[in-house]
Amino acid sequence: NNKGHKALNLKDKINGNEVDLSLSNLTEVPVRELVSSFTVCRTYGPKAQKTFKSTLIMLRLEFCSLTHLIRVDLSKNQLTSLPDDLGNLSNLQHLDLYNNKLTSLPVSFSQLRSLKWLDLKDNPLEPDLAKAAGDCLDEKQCKQCAAKVLQYMSVIQEEVDRAREKRLLREKELEKKREAKQREREAKEKEARKQQKAEEKERRRKEYNANQMAALAAQEQQKRKNEQRKRKNGQAAGSKPQRSLIGLLFRFFLLVLLGLAAVGAVCRMTDLQKEAVCVPVNLAVNDGLSWAGEQEVVVRQLWKSLSSTVKAFFESKPLQS
Repeated sequence: NNKGHKALNLKDKINGNEVDLSLSNLTEVPVRELVSSFTVCRTYGPKAQKTFKSTLIMLRLEFCSLTHLIRVDLSKNQLTSLPDDLGNLSNLQHLDLYNNKLTSLPVSFSQLRSLKWLDLKDNPLEPDLAKAAGDCLDEKQCKQCAAKVLQYMSVIQEEVDRAREKRLLREKELEKKREAKQREREAKEKEARKQQKAEEKERRRKEYNANQMAALAAQEQQKRKNEQRKRKNGQAAGSKPQRSLIGLLFRFFLLVLLGLAAVGAVCRMTDLQKEAVCVPVNLAVNDGLSWAGEQEVVVRQLWKSLSSTVKAFFESKPLQS
């Protein structure tokens, strides 16, 4: 079984650059055991052994440590697949895979440029691979099998490479699209932040202007109140002197009139009426009395006329019952 190969004494299967693992009932190639058991590592010197041990420590159990192999016989086992890094056996010339359960070969098989002999008989190979391999009944056919399988696997390798390139291109395009979307998203977010900042700035500006207008309105209202208060205070302060001035003038004219009346009375009712000083006073008093008498007659006539007019008006308008 596939666990039995660990119990194999691989040193007995190794002969120089050749390995014969035929009839070992293997289900997989014992790469780990080959690397750890192959005596060639001791023949390569200390430097090669150091590299080999480092490879083991890093668990790089690849055929790259077995590149010196020239001949490998894995016939009559239960192998269903070969290691993916089989192509690292760059010096391999002879490979016997007769009577296993292989359906396909690793893509790296196309890298076995030194392969001259190959036997794939009695394996359930895929139709195209089986057609390329053909028979291996003699030396010539086995050499042809190696050449045709290498050619066939090279085509497979090219197809895989093209598919990988296409996949890489698609991934690159997808990455570009993702980057473009990311840049677009970042640009939108930046524009949104810029717009938000502009709106916030505009809001602060309007709020500042509103506060300024409110402050100016308050100042203007206070100014009007102060002016009204000043006007009221001015009017109150100005009306009192005006009233005082009018009172003084009234008193002055009253005193003048009293003085004139006293002078007139003195000049008419005392012995001073014949004096030169009282002559003009008496004349003025006489003229004033004459003017007042004339005015009285005029007033009486006007009153009499007005009374007659009113009486005639009411007599012409009979009372309604």
